[in-house]
Amino acid sequence: MNENVSSLLVSSLRVSSLRKTNDKKWAVSQAFSKAAHQYDRHAAFQRSVGDRLMDKLPLDLNGLRVLDVGCGTGHFSQLIRARGADVVCLDLSTSMLQHAQARCGCDQMTYYQGDAEALPFPDASFDYVFSSLALQWCDDLHVPLKEIRRVLKNQGKGLFTTLVDGSLYELAQAWSSVDAYQHINQFVSVNAVKIALAQADIAEVTLEFDPITVWYVTAMDLMKDLKGIGANHVPGRATRMISKQVLSQVEESYQSFRGPNGLLPATYQVCLGVILR
Repeated sequence: MNENVSSLLVSSLRVSSLRKTNDKKWAVSQAFSKAAHQYDRHAAFQRSVGDRLMDKLPLDLNGLRVLDVGCGTGHFSQLIRARGADVVCLDLSTSMLQHAQARCGCDQMTYYQGDAEALPFPDASFDYVFSSLALQWCDDLHVPLKEIRRVLKNQGKGLFTTLVDGSLYELAQAWSSVDAYQHINQFVSVNAVKIALAQADIAEVTLEFDPITVWYVTAMDLMKDLKGIGANHVPGRATRMISKQVLSQVEESYQSFRGPNGLLPATYQVCLGVILR
């Protein structure tokens, strides 16, 4: 059996216990697995954020080992590999990893199903850790940050992006005018990010906080993108079917945000961080 496939299968057995120990992570994994086949068609925003993080990486990564945490379908893993790195891809979702392997192949690539809060690697294993828009799915931000620091070599760098409070506020307000259920994931505050870094014993870090707006013709187009990337798991949300009438009410409510360009904004508050080990 191919070594990469073998390692994927072994680690898959390790993570199968998530359903017993952490229902939230199991649900997140399932949501992303269901979306894996269509993820790339709906991930323009995710690629734009990841591109900003890629700008923080050296163009020449020959001889260096890079871990991509939350690799998804392997878009950025492939770009990192193209710069010469040995890349380790890690994701909660087996289906995402299968798509990543189909995209990237096995040359200088290794695949693990695993949890960012319990990285299955020894201390000081990587020159760089890259993680774009994955850490917001963790229960406690300081835990994956501490794990990233742990697996970095001395003078290694961890690069991450995550979403913070205020993201998708337009959609949240549109839903709040229709019912009292939670339809949007809750994101940590800027201050909580800084506290998490301190709890992870990370002293050397640079942070950037930037709003990024994506424009849509309809609110339904935004919701299709969120579902299309698997970001539609919201803890505590009612499991009832949502009627067309309710969706029409959300669409109508969202119109109050329509911009002078005639489009509807979806605003994301993005944190970009660079950790020095």
